[in-house]
Amino acid sequence: MPPPPTVSAPPDDRAPTTESTRSTVRRREPARFAETGLGWLLLLPSVVIFALFVFWPLGRTLYLSVHGNDLFGAPSVYVGAEHYREMLSADFGKVLATTGLFTLFSVVPAVLGALVVVLLLEARIRGVRVLRTAFALPFAFSVATASVVFAVIYNPAIGVANGVLGSLGIDRVNWLTDPSIALPAVAAATVWMNFGYNVLVLSAGVAAISPEVVEAARLDGATGWRLASRITVPLLSPQLFFLVVVSTIHALQSFGQIHILTKGGPDQATTTLVYSIYEKAFAFGSSDFGSASAQAVVLLVVMLACTAVQFGILERRVHYR
Repeated sequence: MPPPPTVSAPPDDRAPTTESTRSTVRRREPARFAETGLGWLLLLPSVVIFALFVFWPLGRTLYLSVHGNDLFGAPSVYVGAEHYREMLSADFGKVLATTGLFTLFSVVPAVLGALVVVLLLEARIRGVRVLRTAFALPFAFSVATASVVFAVIYNPAIGVANGVLGSLGIDRVNWLTDPSIALPAVAAATVWMNFGYNVLVLSAGVAAISPEVVEAARLDGATGWRLASRITVPLLSPQLFFLVVVSTIHALQSFGQIHILTKGGPDQATTTLVYSIYEKAFAFGSSDFGSASAQAVVLLVVMLACTAVQFGILERRVHYR
């Protein structure tokens, strides 16, 4: 008998052939390139802004820091690390110490004071909204305006500060001309300027706390200090951490209040790193852009180091709910 004919299985339309797979890949590649091009097109404005106002100035600063300059400030000759070696002096050490003290005097009271005020404003008293507005009001003042106000307050003859001290039988104080008092006085003005912003941020954090959590804690007997320390403050740790980092950066960059109130004096008691950069580059017709750029690089390193330490130490205690 002849062998039975072999019946071949019908082709499976569901299994794509090699040619159809290649066709699908060809159709997807233009779509993928179009999506990538659209993404870069949307990023282009941000890239241009960062290139013009961040990357180019940073590169130019690094270039100037290793070059000398002529009388007009133009880079003239390569000097390597000479500008950095010049900073290894007692004067620059004093500038760094002043910068550290100013940052400490400005950040700690502003953040802790705002926290205390926000916790007190949580009490159910009449007029609490008016008090919140009053404490947040400094945020509306510019640095120049607030500095002029404090210049009047610190005036040794007609200032409010000495007027209050005189009513208490205390001798007048030279707030801005005494080397031992000038830096805390400028830091106090900075604290007042930043106080409103800190109050607003912490108030928003308190408003975001779940009322059920607070009510449950009160049912368990937590009131007053125990409620604040065990519930409110831990839940405010993200806002506190944010304020510490941002306030530190702002304090390291502070310039306007120092320039208006003391101009770095007396006897360089309020000359911070930023103000020293200004004196090297622009003050009194100076154009030592090389030394100023080297100090700007040091300022950048200090800011990055402070931020890294804060993220390495403080962020571990942050409770993200």
